[in-house]
Amino acid sequence: MQLVLLARLLSIGRAVLAELRGRLGALCWSLTPLSLSLSLPLSLPLSLPLPGWRDSTPRPQREQEWDETPPTPTSVNYHFTRQCNYKCGFCFHTAKTSFVLPLEEAKRGLAMLKEAGMEKINFSGGEPFIQDRGEFVGKLVQFCKQELELPSVSIVSNGSLIKRQWFEKYGEYLDILAISCDSFDEDVNVLIGRRQGKKNHVENLHKLRQWCREYAVAFKINSVINRFNVEEDMNEQIKALNPVRWKVFQCLLIEGENTGEDALREAEKFVISDEDFDRFLDRHKDVSCLVPESNQKMRDSYLILDEYMRFLNCRNGRKEPSKSILDVGVEAAIKFSGFDEKMFLKRGGKYVWSKADMKLDW
Repeated sequence: MQLVLLARLLSIGRAVLAELRGRLGALCWSLTPLSLSLSLPLSLPLSLPLPGWRDSTPRPQREQEWDETPPTPTSVNYHFTRQCNYKCGFCFHTAKTSFVLPLEEAKRGLAMLKEAGMEKINFSGGEPFIQDRGEFVGKLVQFCKQELELPSVSIVSNGSLIKRQWFEKYGEYLDILAISCDSFDEDVNVLIGRRQGKKNHVENLHKLRQWCREYAVAFKINSVINRFNVEEDMNEQIKALNPVRWKVFQCLLIEGENTGEDALREAEKFVISDEDFDRFLDRHKDVSCLVPESNQKMRDSYLILDEYMRFLNCRNGRKEPSKSILDVGVEAAIKFSGFDEKMFLKRGGKYVWSKADMKLDW
């Protein structure tokens, strides 16, 4: 019992240290404008070294380039916040810090990615709409579509904080809204942790589907298949909602995020076997929009950018960060991302992702 208590205290301590590190990072970024008042040359970069690099965890990938030719960041997933109002038990990008880049620094990084070849940006979290009640992600969406003229701009959200007014203001700039829904049984959603207060997640899903129709935003559903929903039959509900894509993920363990001593979640009880996952897929094989992603396909085929704009390498089963693109540039940082470009293409990562090309009947 004493050992268990000690382990929990150590875990809490690590979480507190991570939070303090995030706050220190925010303070560093807030000092950036001082360089202007001190009349420094405008050619100097207006960013400061990001916190968190000189930790004691071994990072052999930082010393090794996976490929001599760096991949092109065609599609990037920017997890600009780790904060969330839900507590999904299998979450693999947990609230280890509260750090969020200042808006202009985030825009600068996005412009760098566009210059390096980015065609699609996906904003994720945490929960993207928790920052400034959706204004932060709204301004990024507008910037990427209006200023950078990206072919595709998307968001992954749990949907609980989205208001109609957001669609009125920013809907025209958004190509795809993906809503996470793991079950059409509210009791199962409660078990998973995908609920806040008395809000009904499934009812809200249908409301968001209607708003997407009204404001010409392509609607997508993401589901994580786990021990609590693996036997569920979702055929009827998915066909009724008629998303452009139904992305079905196998529950994935990531050391330090949802498993291990320094993790904020304990996702082991959610894990299913490959055979369980295949049975779920077979049950839904007639759903035309189904896009399955096993652990093997998912782990290395996503370019993930964290809240500091560092690429996260998941090849060793944990998230090992590169240096920030804001400090070293996209080409230098992406070499350590562990990104498998061939698997990205094999799993169908490149598809018709601009709503202008989808020719949907809104």
